[in-house]
Amino acid sequence: MPKQILKREPKERQFQFVAEGNRSTSPAGSTILLNFVIVVAVLYFARVVLIPLALALLLAFMLAPLTIALRRAGLGRAPSALIVVLLAFVLLGLIGLLMASQSGDLARRLPGYQQNIHKKLEALRTSGRGVISRVTRSFHNVSEELTPPAPPNKPQSGEQKPVPVEIRGQPFSPFDIVQKVLGSVLGILMTSVIVIVFVIFMLIQREDLRDRLIRLAGARRVNTTTKVLDDAAYRVSRYLLAQLVVNLGFGILAGLGLFFMGVPNPLLWALVAALLRYVPYLGIWIAAVMPAALCFAVDPAWWKVPAVFGLYFGIDLLMYNLAEPFLYGSSAGVSPMAILVAAVFWAWLWGPVGLLLATPLTVCVVVIGRNVPSLEFLSILFSDDPGLKPETRFYQRLLAMDADEATEIAEHFLKHKSLAEFYDEIMIPALTLAEMDRHQGRTDQTRQEFVLGNMRLLVEDLADRAEELREDEPSKKADENGAHANANQVAQTQSPSNKEESGPSGLSGASVFCLPARDEADEIAALMLAQLIRERGLEARTLPLQTVAGDFLKLPEGRKPSLASVLAVPPYGYTGARHVCRRLHERFPELKLVAVILSERDGEYPRQPKPGLPATQFATSLRRAVEAVLSEVGANAEASQAAMSRAAA
Repeated sequence: MPKQILKREPKERQFQFVAEGNRSTSPAGSTILLNFVIVVAVLYFARVVLIPLALALLLAFMLAPLTIALRRAGLGRAPSALIVVLLAFVLLGLIGLLMASQSGDLARRLPGYQQNIHKKLEALRTSGRGVISRVTRSFHNVSEELTPPAPPNKPQSGEQKPVPVEIRGQPFSPFDIVQKVLGSVLGILMTSVIVIVFVIFMLIQREDLRDRLIRLAGARRVNTTTKVLDDAAYRVSRYLLAQLVVNLGFGILAGLGLFFMGVPNPLLWALVAALLRYVPYLGIWIAAVMPAALCFAVDPAWWKVPAVFGLYFGIDLLMYNLAEPFLYGSSAGVSPMAILVAAVFWAWLWGPVGLLLATPLTVCVVVIGRNVPSLEFLSILFSDDPGLKPETRFYQRLLAMDADEATEIAEHFLKHKSLAEFYDEIMIPALTLAEMDRHQGRTDQTRQEFVLGNMRLLVEDLADRAEELREDEPSKKADENGAHANANQVAQTQSPSNKEESGPSGLSGASVFCLPARDEADEIAALMLAQLIRERGLEARTLPLQTVAGDFLKLPEGRKPSLASVLAVPPYGYTGARHVCRRLHERFPELKLVAVILSERDGEYPRQPKPGLPATQFATSLRRAVEAVLSEVGANAEASQAAMSRAAA
């Protein structure tokens, strides 16, 4: 009975924990969904107020640095804000007047291009000896054959024939046209006035608005709110300034290219290109359609139409590869996919204005997600940070039984880092994840064997190709070569009399023996350490797991090693390392031991009041383990030289 109670109790607790977890997470998920629906509804139905407010906030972010500079020069809050806003809107007005004059000039010249348009359309119809007309006729004939004939509609006796109905719309009166135009213009003017007033007050009362937001968030969240506001202001301001510079450069290059191609009104198309490039991804193509259509109407040649698209594509490629990485840097912090999704969402919600505001609003959302733990999912979804850490991604590809992509991840990492860094930052964390999944029963036997087997193959393969894969950092290579030379000097100082013959158990006279503690993962870690020690010019030998797990301590007299390193991978690293180190210490009391517990958490155990670990040195990474081994080898070499000098005396 007691055994049954002990077996049932953990299951009941586990079921209770799962039920409590479901009860706790389900309301949270529904609450998040409900909040999202409420926010979207408010954004949609209150767009008349929120759109001017968002535009004003965007302009305030752009104009704030200039306002602060004028205030530091000695102007007051109100004068500096009024001067900056006045200059900004005068500049926007001049750009609007320039575009209106250019558009009027183009409209006056368009009727003269009708003949050219007619000739090109006629050439299209007759091109290829009537190929287009024949293809059109063939499609028409096929559609007629596939369409079933309509049954004859014979009116029965007593039925009345249908009376045709004709709907005629009333013609627009000049008063209606003027009313509609004035209504649109007045709406734009009212929105502009509201935006100007909002911008002025935001710039004048910037500090007061900031303090009120901090107080609204709560006194206990001053630190988080301050970081959110500073990060959002920095990223949005820097992003908008960089985008302004990039878009102006794009417009200038596009205008120059169209000017040399002979396209009419290149200044108009340059301004249109600079403005439409604020629309993510689609803006440049919308901007390219207009001059391309004009080339179709104006020029008899056909090559200018694709040349315009090629010009815009080439300039955008130049900006994307050269200007944007230099100017943007990490200012936006939003992934391209997030920008695309945000553009679709905000365009659906707020129309064309939403396209202009999509990226700045998404930047603010990402900043909030980075600083508010409960909204971290927003940062995961929309930020440009990697979705998975390299070690997790490497282990995930092995779990998916995709050894090729796992090898690509390893090779890409080794192009910029050393083999020791790859082992410590990628392989050991991946081994730890594999061991945790194995101990908790979350992976089947097939995947376990695949993961560990391919890790072993990768360790054996990359040891010979690590230096070939590295593409940069020649200074690190020089440092490593110097370290190798020092290690060779240490190894050469050892006495030849200390080297011993090979034994039947696999132990030899090598300088260092790398021993796994208990599992196959520990054996793979031992292979890594042996490789790193050999890179330093020392001899290193690994013992297989079967030898360590068996009666490996029964060695002939005179064949004991002088230095051994015991490696253990979490989650039970300390226990396994302590067991092996005790057995070694009981058999070889004078043996120098380096315990390598590959976890910072487990590495703290020897410093706490726990059962003793009889090891000379401890290490929590392979790089520290190599340093510990080198120091022990150097100490042994010095002791051997001192003994030889005393014997000679």
